Amino acid sequence: MGDVDAIESGKQEYTLRPRNRDWKERTKVWFKTNLLIIFTIASVLCGIFLGIGLRSAEPSKDAILLIGFPGDVLMRMLKMLILPLIVSSLITGLTGLDAKSSGKLGGRALLYYFCTTCIAVIIGIILVVAIRPGRENIKKNLGDGNQVKELTTLDAFLDLLRNFFPTNLVQACFQQTQTYQEDADVIEKRLVNSTLLNSTLSYSGAAADNVTGPVNVTYEYITVGTEIVRKQGFKNGMNVLGIIAFCIFFGILLGQMGERGRVMVQFFDILSDLTMQMVNIIMWYSPIGIMSLICAKILDMDNPAMVFSNLGLYMVTVLLGLVIHLACLMTIYFTITRKNPFTFFRGLLQAWLTALATSSSSATLPVTFRCLEENLGIDKRVTRFVLPIGATVNMDGTALYEAVATIFIGQLNGYTLTIGKIITISLTATLASVGAASVPSAGLITMLLVLTAAGFPVEDVSLLFTVDWFLDRCRTSINVVGDSYGAAIVHHLSKKELEAIDREEAEMELEGGKDTEYTANGKPEMRDGNAVADIEKKDGDNWESGF
Repeated sequence: MGDVDAIESGKQEYTLRPRNRDWKERTKVWFKTNLLIIFTIASVLCGIFLGIGLRSAEPSKDAILLIGFPGDVLMRMLKMLILPLIVSSLITGLTGLDAKSSGKLGGRALLYYFCTTCIAVIIGIILVVAIRPGRENIKKNLGDGNQVKELTTLDAFLDLLRNFFPTNLVQACFQQTQTYQEDADVIEKRLVNSTLLNSTLSYSGAAADNVTGPVNVTYEYITVGTEIVRKQGFKNGMNVLGIIAFCIFFGILLGQMGERGRVMVQFFDILSDLTMQMVNIIMWYSPIGIMSLICAKILDMDNPAMVFSNLGLYMVTVLLGLVIHLACLMTIYFTITRKNPFTFFRGLLQAWLTALATSSSSATLPVTFRCLEENLGIDKRVTRFVLPIGATVNMDGTALYEAVATIFIGQLNGYTLTIGKIITISLTATLASVGAASVPSAGLITMLLVLTAAGFPVEDVSLLFTVDWFLDRCRTSINVVGDSYGAAIVHHLSKKELEAIDREEAEMELEGGKDTEYTANGKPEMRDGNAVADIEKKDGDNWESGF
């Protein structure tokens, strides 16, 4: 049996692998399959140990800059792929679905995002109230925070809606709308003197109003105060919301064009495949970049012992909340799909580690695509539709963090937490997490909105800067994991719709007698009117049950 290479039956050829492979061959295959994961885990550990070890040498700022340079290159390469990946994946994913199916997929995804975000906020509030990490003596040790500009809830909400409808699609690739407030002088015009021509008399004030004839009038402009005015502007950063909204609209309409739009569909499909091939190449460089990023961040820390002594309990509260929320995500996944959540997480390990290193959901998006589609077998029509939206609006870890951090700052300043404030914090933390850009430390910026709504001092947010680099990586990794579990759940709930679309396409091709293009999930359905069996097997299937 072990010498059998193939058995030919009819027109289909099935490749059989020997069942009695020895443990050396199994180990070799396992290492070959998981080599990138092994390198990535090793890079994380090396980055931590190198960072701790090199701190005693007290490297200069230039040395730290050079150590972190390979990581900066990795971030740039990943960010370079965000725009083509989002555009091509969303459009190709939607063209493979009809309008009804895409609506169902989107509805299920949004319901999942809303529920998990609310769960995250509730977990964070319960923990920070129970543990109470913020004490007034900590504020004395940390000192006063730096003055920062406040944000209003109305401005943030309206900016969120404005960014859904960009005025310039090209500009949306590198800028997004932002309302900002600035102080403006209030100028008052006052009459100084009025002189009747051909007369030596002068009039001022109200008396000048009763003078008829040609008058020489003198005014002066006096600053009587200042007022806050709103202005519309732009800030640097890709407007992902606007790009996603356009791509959804474009993809749905393109899918309804049928044969006329086939060339355009093929173009975006090829663009998506090319982008993923670039991702596969970059991933082999990622261990070097990850080690560089972690090592440089550890070296750049100022007085970690003092920081952890004052903010250690706060960090524990956030981390405990993230762990509990991860357990909730796994429970939801198991309850709905009846599949092992730990097996799923193992296939997602590369994306999780990349999120820890880069602290950016968008930069991790190419890796997340690769893990879900290649490792876990999630339908491309689901991943290409759900993941870009999730990376933008589903920020479970950020929502939990903002709830904990806001109440922590309130505790530092001795504020009483009422039911009304808890509800306000819950709602604004959910809204702020949706509006948070998927870039490093975005949650710290949007937290100003939550602090303003709760009536807590916004300047104290600067006290958290020293530990945010670490917590940002942890909450970003939970954001990525939450998006991935959500894609798997949507895929499980949408199997009937996807199978119905596949059958309909196969019947249409069978009636037309044409060679079938590969479906959006990459599996051939019909060719010359005959069914083509998908005989590709992965390790662990029946042909390799002995492994």
